[in-house]
Amino acid sequence: MKKFLFIKIMAVTLFLGVFNQSCTDLEEEVFSQVTVDNFFQSDDEFISALGAAYTTLYGMYGTPGVIGIQEISSRHLVVPTRGQDWDDGGHWRRLHQQEWTSEDPATNGAWGVLNGGVSTCNRLIFQFEQLNNPSTTPFLSELRALRAVYYYWLLDIYGNVPIVTAFDVEPSSITQSSRAEVYNFVESELTSALADVTSAKDGSTYGRVNRDVINTVLTKLYLNAEVYTGTAQWAKAAAAANAVIGTGNYALTGNYRDNFVTDNSGSSEFIFAIPYDKVFAGGFVTPAQTLHYGSQATFNLTFQPWNGWSTVEDFYNSYEEGDIRQANNHIVGPQFDTGGNRIEDSGAEPFDIDGPPLTFTPNINELGPNACRQCGARIGKYEFALGATENLDNDFPLFRYADILLMRAEALWRMNAGDAEALDLVNQIRTRAGLGAVSEITADLLLDERGHELFMEGHGRTDEIRFGRFTEARWAKDAQDNCKTLFPLPQSEIDANANFTQNPCY
Repeated sequence: MKKFLFIKIMAVTLFLGVFNQSCTDLEEEVFSQVTVDNFFQSDDEFISALGAAYTTLYGMYGTPGVIGIQEISSRHLVVPTRGQDWDDGGHWRRLHQQEWTSEDPATNGAWGVLNGGVSTCNRLIFQFEQLNNPSTTPFLSELRALRAVYYYWLLDIYGNVPIVTAFDVEPSSITQSSRAEVYNFVESELTSALADVTSAKDGSTYGRVNRDVINTVLTKLYLNAEVYTGTAQWAKAAAAANAVIGTGNYALTGNYRDNFVTDNSGSSEFIFAIPYDKVFAGGFVTPAQTLHYGSQATFNLTFQPWNGWSTVEDFYNSYEEGDIRQANNHIVGPQFDTGGNRIEDSGAEPFDIDGPPLTFTPNINELGPNACRQCGARIGKYEFALGATENLDNDFPLFRYADILLMRAEALWRMNAGDAEALDLVNQIRTRAGLGAVSEITADLLLDERGHELFMEGHGRTDEIRFGRFTEARWAKDAQDNCKTLFPLPQSEIDANANFTQNPCY
């Protein structure tokens, strides 16, 4: 039901995008007409118009997209080059090795998605303001808050970005802001929106920004404040997380897997989700990205997968024995079709000790160009329904309650390493994962818990930077300069605007 309401909003959004267009030389009789003057009359109509600002989110998971660059640049994922597959000019290997350039698709793709979201928010804010209608106040605040969410990701990934709040601005007049200035803008926009944005959590707010979403983004902003501005804000992070916890709107699901099944829109943990739909709202293409060609027979897929994204072996091996999240998040071992028969890979390399029978092994022989076809644990976190298309029906959790608990625990721990509440929160997450309680929190424990709990939810890079682990050497990757904690602005943006200065390192 929640997903249906959001998809309905998207459908009306598409209608609104075309209702002002007209054709000539038609003699059809017009019985009614929708115009700006007669449409914006009710809350439902305002909500429908808001939909365009949210459609950008469907691009968050693209190839590589915001989620992809956050995970593949971290210790979690890698995209090996297997012969002619996944070479693409080497940019997938560069993403793992943190040797990306200002012209790589990862850099340009994430920039385009996020700034596209900002631009659409600016357009709708302009249109709503022209109505001069007091009824638009909560929707204007929602749009400003959503724009601030897009800016949060821009702040995190690129740092020094232009702050644009007008729809009709002259491009050559746009100037760059410092990372600290962007931080202050995001904080101000989010906190000022709290009073007017709805506190409701129901079908009408699913997939939309409400107060809980704002407080979650504020938690993330404050948790990373030392990285963004040089000044830690642990107490603010703990308080913002507590504001979400205190609503009583959320609870850990009894089963970790329930958050990621095909019909997951009713999860008690979802604070802000992208309601993907295989027909009306595609883009969640994990089965295509990660599964082997032969895996088509495992799930009766309507397409052949691309045999790409895989888990880094060291990360796969970092789970404790008995952690149910390892088996949930990753696919390893012999692979079978729906009839229980072993799948054969006729293209298996002579050096593959498993031979033609399809077997996913955590070990990857090399990053490229000749990584073996069956090497690497595959992403299994999100259920692949039998007969699935390359676009999943599962909703994607941008922000989840388990993350709130871990963020509050971390903020409390950083202020007091012996904080009892922090220990209890971490142990709640561990208990659900089938693990025993710990008596002490360490930095390594926190980073591992976040990695194992939030794998493939788009937090890996940000977490590793905060813990000082992002640029260190690891498998098939040398240590990098700390300036690689920021991505470069796209070279096309630098070339087009003399006011822009490229980030250090590039």
